[in-house]
Amino acid sequence: MATAEIRDTIFNGTAMLGVRLTIGAIFIAHGITKFNPGFAGFLESNSIPLWLHYPIALGEFIPGILLIVGILSRMSGAVIAAIMLGAILVVHGTSALTGDDGIEFQLMLLATCLLIMVAGPGRLSIARFAGMLPRWLH
Repeated sequence: MATAEIRDTIFNGTAMLGVRLTIGAIFIAHGITKFNPGFAGFLESNSIPLWLHYPIALGEFIPGILLIVGILSRMSGAVIAAIMLGAILVVHGTSALTGDDGIEFQLMLLATCLLIMVAGPGRLSIARFAGMLPRWLH
């Protein structure tokens, strides 16, 4: 019986590095903008509690840095995936799939974070170079 697996080659490691760098940069940029007090007004207008202002900002910014570095990548992907799921369901819930108000970008970010959760950071990460770390630290 054939099995499906992600082979641990340098090419796959390079691809995962590219994915981590891209998603990390996107969420660092998104997280920084959420420290602006105007984001609190956006949360209020969407009936989201104000106490989530800084947890959302930190939940995008810090995992973005960790993804670029390549440590705690699986946990960082999980945190960002949870934030994206909340954004899709709460903020963009009635939007169309495509178009100006579409959620295709948010869905791609969610899918990419799920990929990082499942596949891990790849060969080119600090977690891999650090040696025998527990899987959840990768």
